[in-house]
Amino acid sequence: MQEVEVVVVSIANPLLIGIYKDKKLYKEHTIAGKTSDIIAEIFSDILETYKIKKIYYVNGPGSYMSIKVSYIFLKTISIVKQIELLAINGFELNQNSPIKAIGKKYFIQKDDKIVLSDLDEVVLRDFELPQSLENIKSSLDNLPNYVLPAV
Repeated sequence: MQEVEVVVVSIANPLLIGIYKDKKLYKEHTIAGKTSDIIAEIFSDILETYKIKKIYYVNGPGSYMSIKVSYIFLKTISIVKQIELLAINGFELNQNSPIKAIGKKYFIQKDDKIVLSDLDEVVLRDFELPQSLENIKSSLDNLPNYVLPAV
């Protein structure tokens, strides 16, 4: 079995999953739908085909439900299969553009802090899987980053 690293971007639709060999993007999955409906099926195929060394996932900000589902699912796989789980800030994969929150509110990153802001005119960039993992900032602090406190 080939050793790979996997990147999961589930904070927006469509779900993006990248398979990386030697830190370079090898295969890409783009699937529309709810994370809870599709992540297990995709990972079942990936686990049958590859030996995963590391999993990177976007831990926020974005859809709270997708972040929760991804974290619980991926954390479970990382524990059971003894795979390192790392977190990536969502702004790393959308050219630091605003990320939709609710209504006219968007998450923006200012001076390494994530804040919620009202924006009337906004240019949103799609999330993209990086072509290489060489310069991606990741963290072992892989807990979800919800940004806002629970209501």
